[in-house]
Amino acid sequence: MLQPFLHYGCHILLPLFVALIWYKPKWQLAFLIMLSGFWIDIDHLLATPIFSPNRCSINFHPLHSYYAITVYLILLIPNKTRLVALGLVIHIIADVVDCLLM
Repeated sequence: MLQPFLHYGCHILLPLFVALIWYKPKWQLAFLIMLSGFWIDIDHLLATPIFSPNRCSINFHPLHSYYAITVYLILLIPNKTRLVALGLVIHIIADVVDCLLM
């Protein structure tokens, strides 16, 4: 029961917290850009079955691989890609929390 709350709480509340603290003047835009990190879940469509409650996404799906995570971390460096990268990294953190709670 706690697992879905923590998983989706990290997916939604963590970007909201980051946006409200570090991007106050444009927190709504920052929040929406970070929420776009959900798009990496499109790689779940490549899996069979598409959803498996006991499967850890990290290093199973292509956009959740260690190589992709490395790219997301590198994208944190330039200011122009930082918000998108934050959304992606926060998404990965939420999925790691999910894997640890399995």
